[in-house]
Amino acid sequence: MIESIAIGSFDGVHIAHQKLIEIADVVVVIERFSASLTPGWKRSFYIDKPCYFYILEKIKGLTPKEFIAKLESDFPHLKRIIVGYDFRFGKAKSGTLESLKEYFSGEVVVVDEVKKDGISVHSRVIRQYLQECNMKVANRLLGRRYRIDGYETRGLGIGGKELVPTINLDVKDYVLPLGVFAVKVEIDKRSFDAVAFIGNRVSVDNSFSVEVHILDKFEAERNPYRKVWVEFVDFIRAIKKFDSFESLKAAIEADIKSAKKLLRRAT
Repeated sequence: MIESIAIGSFDGVHIAHQKLIEIADVVVVIERFSASLTPGWKRSFYIDKPCYFYILEKIKGLTPKEFIAKLESDFPHLKRIIVGYDFRFGKAKSGTLESLKEYFSGEVVVVDEVKKDGISVHSRVIRQYLQECNMKVANRLLGRRYRIDGYETRGLGIGGKELVPTINLDVKDYVLPLGVFAVKVEIDKRSFDAVAFIGNRVSVDNSFSVEVHILDKFEAERNPYRKVWVEFVDFIRAIKKFDSFESLKAAIEADIKSAKKLLRRAT
C-alpha cells in the first residue's frame, strides 16, 4: 500500500533529492526528455524505492487542482506528499506549496534547502559545475561520481594507428563536460582506469566525439552493441588544437601520466 510519495524531476538524484527519497514509499519522477544528468528511467539506478514516471508533455496542461486530483486517483491510499522547498507544479508551474496544501487532503512534507560546503544543492547548479569541468564539486553535490553511458561506435581509426587506441562512444541525452578527464570505465561488468576525451577533435577533423583510452590491459573485439559506462574522477585539461600529430601524441602521453596520478589518488 502506497501511502507516501516524493515528487519532482530528480535529475541527478543528488544529495538533496535523497532527503526526499529516504522518507517516501515511492518516487514520482516528472520526465522532461531534455539533456540531463540522469536521463529517463536511469534515475532508478540511484533510487532504492519504486519509481513512477509522469511524462511532462502529457500532464503540463493540468491545473494545480487537476494535477493533485490525478495523484490522488493514481495513488488511492495516498496520505503524504513529500516535496522540496522550491517545488512548483501544474500548468505554467502555477502551483505553489500553498496550493499543494490547499488541494491535497493529506499531509504535505516540505524538505528544506540542502547545502554542501556552503553551496545550495540543485540540478542546475551541478550542471553549471559540469560545464566548468569542476568535477570535484559536481561529484560532492551529487554524492557520487558523475556517470554517463553510451554504445561503442566506429571511429576514424587514426588513434590506433598513429596515436593511442580509443573506444568511441555514441552518448545521448546527457549533459556532457568538455575536455580531457581521468575516468573509470565499466565494460562487460569489468572496471578499467581510462582517459576520456569529450569535444570537437580540433586537431584532426573538428567533429564531435566521446572517446576513451583504456589504461589497463584491455583486449576485446569491437562491438557496436556493447554499452560502456564512464565515471568522471577529475578534469585534466581543456581541448587544445595541436599543429602536428607529434605534438598531439606528446600531449596525450602527458594526459595519460596525469590520469594515472589522479586515479591513484582517488582509489
